[in-house]
Amino acid sequence: MKLNIENALAFVEKSDYDSLLNEAVEGRTTLLTRTGAGHEFTDWFDVDEKVTGDVDDIIATAQQIQDMSEVFVVIGVGGSYLGARAALEFINSPNYNLMSKNTPEVYFAGNYMSSDAIAEILAIIGNRDFSINVISKSGTTTEPAIAFRIFRERLEQKYGRKGAASRIFVTTDKSKGALRKVSQEKGYKSFVVPDGVGGRYSVISPVGLLPLAVAGVDIKALLKGTRDAIEHFKVAPAEENDALKYAAIRNCLYRMGKKVEIFADFEPALRFTGEWWKQLFGESEGKEGKALFPASVDYSADLHSMGQYIQQGERIMLETFVVVENSRTALVVPHDAEVDDELEYLAGKTVLWANSQVHAAVEKAHFDGGVPNLTVTIKDMSAMSFGELIGFFMFACGVSGYVLGINPFDQPGVEEYKKNMYRMLGKPGFTD
Repeated sequence: MKLNIENALAFVEKSDYDSLLNEAVEGRTTLLTRTGAGHEFTDWFDVDEKVTGDVDDIIATAQQIQDMSEVFVVIGVGGSYLGARAALEFINSPNYNLMSKNTPEVYFAGNYMSSDAIAEILAIIGNRDFSINVISKSGTTTEPAIAFRIFRERLEQKYGRKGAASRIFVTTDKSKGALRKVSQEKGYKSFVVPDGVGGRYSVISPVGLLPLAVAGVDIKALLKGTRDAIEHFKVAPAEENDALKYAAIRNCLYRMGKKVEIFADFEPALRFTGEWWKQLFGESEGKEGKALFPASVDYSADLHSMGQYIQQGERIMLETFVVVENSRTALVVPHDAEVDDELEYLAGKTVLWANSQVHAAVEKAHFDGGVPNLTVTIKDMSAMSFGELIGFFMFACGVSGYVLGINPFDQPGVEEYKKNMYRMLGKPGFTD
């Protein structure tokens, strides 16, 4: 992975950037010494068994699920599903469910309060064999709890209670909560949400690893990518440390008055990586009236919708481009001199090369239009590369939060809507 910040440095004073880079070094020290706010949720940067769980057990369980299931439903909201979906689409394909042959189709439920969304998955399953993985630290988060009840009922109707129990896999707190209690009572196979890992960092825990293993992802390669990246960022000097440089330049631009950071990808497979990134930075930094607002766009499509605003709208943005050097395929623009579509000049060139020129053109146009931009380049769409990419963003986010002066590992604001919802739903015994 490589980070290029030249098109952002041009908008800032070097002395300001150097000062922020020093603050990022201090932020790293705070993170690694576990002396900052929220330090109890920093186990993720060690990427060891305390975080990942027993990887061999996860792989063996995934094989069991593959053997008995045509469909696998992952029930969770926020960090309980975004990382797994991002990885699945990046490593396999956004069209994985249409293309999967030897592994189950994977659907994500419990992330909307939508009757239609749940009903559609039930219809897709039809009479086929299926299993579910319900993911919740407490087991009482309303959206996934409702979905779990519905899918559990369908399992019990189809297989009986005993048969259903063998097809329900739980990822929850190691010792407490409603879901831990029910899994013990019913005999569900369970995995642990690590205490020291918040939801938005949990893709490298059983939260993300079990669904990915079911989909045939090499989770050991993913973990190696994350581990190698984070170990480098822990020790590399600032001038050789892309995570520190990213934390520094985005905070430098924020202090200059930028309000929005756009994650811009050039591959459909990266769309949900952008969604995961938005939660990572939005939930980690959006506190105390502070922080860049994280947004995402998909190019080239959004160049024909959002491109006008980004090019000539209010100058409140910076962009972080994420580009892939190598595609899985080598499609070439065909020759066809008989059709007057003014495209023959591209005949014989690869679509990958054309996409790289789109990036170059957008980079220059937006820079010339006054939008600072950075480019993160990743080698390919492998499990290793995905692991490296999320390791980069997770480490940078922890550092950036400390530079910003907030606790990057809590989310007190998320509880506000829940209080209103519980009251409006008439939850018994609920008080503010």
